[in-house]
This record gives sequence, structure tokens and C-alpha cells, in this order.
Amino acid sequence: MKTTKDTNKATRINLFSFAAPHMRTFHLSWISFFLCFFGWFGVAPLMAVIREELSLTQSQIGNTIIASVAITVIARIFIGRFCDKYGPRLTYTVLLIFGSIPVIGVGLSNSYETFLLFRLAIGIIGASFVITQYHTSVMFADNVVGTANATSAGWGNMGGGATQMIMPMIFAGFVFLGFEDTSAWRWAMVVPGVLMIVLGILYYNFTTDTPKGNFSELEVDSVAELEGDDAEQEGEPSMLDVMKDYRVWSLFAIYGASFGIELTINNIAAIYYYDYFSLDLETAGLIAGLFGLMNLFARPLGGYLGDKFGIEFGLKGRVRFLFVMLFLEGLALMLFSSMTVLTLAIGTMIVFSLCVQMAEGATYSVVPFVNRKAVGAVSGIVGAGGNAGAVMAGFLFKYESITYPEALFVLGVVVSITSLLAFTVRFSFGDEKEALYELEEAISEPVLQTEPALAD
Repeated sequence: MKTTKDTNKATRINLFSFAAPHMRTFHLSWISFFLCFFGWFGVAPLMAVIREELSLTQSQIGNTIIASVAITVIARIFIGRFCDKYGPRLTYTVLLIFGSIPVIGVGLSNSYETFLLFRLAIGIIGASFVITQYHTSVMFADNVVGTANATSAGWGNMGGGATQMIMPMIFAGFVFLGFEDTSAWRWAMVVPGVLMIVLGILYYNFTTDTPKGNFSELEVDSVAELEGDDAEQEGEPSMLDVMKDYRVWSLFAIYGASFGIELTINNIAAIYYYDYFSLDLETAGLIAGLFGLMNLFARPLGGYLGDKFGIEFGLKGRVRFLFVMLFLEGLALMLFSSMTVLTLAIGTMIVFSLCVQMAEGATYSVVPFVNRKAVGAVSGIVGAGGNAGAVMAGFLFKYESITYPEALFVLGVVVSITSLLAFTVRFSFGDEKEALYELEEAISEPVLQTEPALAD
């Protein structure tokens, strides 16, 4: 794996390599996020069954949708600081193992109230996104960091699509084994919970906090201390310093209008197709899963093009590309909401999915450059914006007087307006100059070879 001399960050992504530490961390981070996403939204494709057993109203289902993403807002804000302080390796391990408890435990729900509480608790594992973005940000150099972030997050987000397809199959498997519907969905949730525990153990044993090693081995307290003399003299920014930066909050809102919408669709897509197109549970889940599976290439493409625009036009190029994708997302969502023919609904959903996930990738091609000494804090706040957006969107689906298509159209209008906030994300001449210098260094300087037996 080729790396820069000063930071030992990888300047190239070799997807077929498991070389330590860069690519091994890359693969374990997206797989862990995938499983967290799978567990996070595991009950969504089974809501038609759960609704009948627990006698849930539309308002109550709306409340559970809000609960599943609400606590993640708080968790994402603080998890970034945990990464800065304790390292992503330990933070991810703890989150995976302890997060598996409510995933497995949701099967104990016997009323609306207990189901609501478990969905609230499960939302904590949504903070895994921040750790994934943090870990790839410290492992990869400027010329590929947007691509690395977008690919790891996009492939992890596929868990939201995979669960729409796979959970009904797991549910059907338990039914085939003789379980009643009322217990089959409960046992189905044990599967992602157990896998999360396994990944937590693997993550602790096979990743490192930074390309140079773990915090404890390097005797440092944060990544900021590894950034050179200037960082050491100026010190690590406080959380308050990060929160005072208006660009962080612009990106917070922007991510709410992209990832927040994706979370909302993950929660309602299966039941939307089930109710409005009269499909069975398995078919509705299969179609809904197409939305999430677009993450296989859509979000990575957004990060890749963000990097390309950054190489060609500087940091402002990354921001302009973000605006374009977010604006197109809003238009595509409005179009999807008006579809009443199944084939047209599927086609427009795929176009919308492409736009929303490319916008997410473009967002995190900008995030690492906002404050290089507080990557975790910035990633956490911006990531929390995604869930804040999902919480606000959830209220539209809660009221009986608003149909799902009407709610989706309103969200499309809001997204298009929010895209204008991209123009408030500006960088100083010094920021542009520093980014250009580090980009040229990543592309042209002599590189070191690490783990030659495993690289390439």
C-alpha cells in the first residue's frame, strides 16, 4: 500500500487488498457499519407483521420511526469526541458489542410502549457511521479521502437495503421451521445482533487507531497530536470551537436533507409499497431494498466525483458539486412522490436513490477539510444532522391527515431549498492553499511501501 511520508496515510485504494492497517481497517469498518445498519432497520421490512400483532396505528408507527433515529442525533455528536479521545478501534468495539443488546432484545416487545423503547435504544448503533468516517479519514490521504469515506459509508449503508430483502427471508425461514409469525420476527432479530458481537471482537483485534498504530502504543491522546509541530503548539480545538463554525451547521442541515431522507425511506419504503401498490411482504421488501442497494456504487461515485472536482477546482469545487447533487435529489423526490404506476415508481425511486446517495458522498468529501484537527467532532455533528433530518421528516408520516405521497412531495421541496446552503460553505485562501499543497504531496511525492507482502 502506498503512503505519504509524513502521516503514513494511503494515497491509493486497493479494494482487493486486506493489507494492514489501511485496507484492513477500510473493509472491517464498512462491514461493521453494514451490520449496524442491518440491525438498526431490521424491523422496518417486518412492520406489516408487527403492526398487526401489536395493533399499531399510523401515528404510533410514526413515533417508532422518529424514535429509531432520534437518539442517534445525540449519539453521533458525542461519538466523534470519543474517537478523538479514545481512538476509533476501542470506540467501535464497544458500540458493536453493547449495541447488539437492544437489537436482540427488541424481540421481547409485547406492547407499543416496549417496542417504542427498544427502537429508541437501537438508534444508538447509528453512531457507527461517524466512527467509520473518522477511521477512513485518518487512514487515507487527501487525493482519495472523499472516495474512501463515500465507499465505506455507501457499502455500509447497503445494510439498509439488504435488510429490506433479507429480513423477510430470515422471517420466512423461521416460519418454515415451525415458528408462528408472532415469534418468527423476534427470532429474526437475533441474527444481526449475534453478528455484531462477532464483528466487535474482530475489529478490536485486527485494526489500529491510526496508520502509525494505536493511541496507547504511540502515547498520544488524539489524532491531532500526530499532525505535526503546528498542531501540537496550537492544541486540539474544543467542542465549543467546532460548534462555533457556521460551516459545520450548514453541512449539518445539508446532511439532514440527504442522509436524513435516506433513513426516512428505509423506514417507510416497504410499508409504502405494501399499502399503496397492494404487494405482499416479500415483494414490497425486495423493491424497497433496491433503494438501499444503490449504495453499492452511488455514494462511492459521489465521493469519487467530489475528489475529482476538488482536484480540478479546489475545495470550492467539492462544494459546488454537492449543491448540484442535493438540488437534483429534491427534484427527483418530488417526481417519485407523484408516481402511481408501480414500474414508474420503481424507476423514479432508483433515480432519486442515485441522487440522494451521491449527495451524501459529496458531503463527506467536504467534511474532512472543515477542521483537520477535529475530524471526529465535525464528522459527529454533521452525521447527527442526518438523523435530525430524519426526525423532522418523521413527523410528516405521523399524522393521519397527510398521506405518504404528500409527505414525500413536501420533503422534496424542502431538500431543493436546503441545497442553497451549500453556497455558505466557504474556505479561506489559506485553506485552499493548504489543501492544494497536501494534494500535490499525496499525488507526486515519493511514497513508502508498507506491508509489501500484502499490498497490491
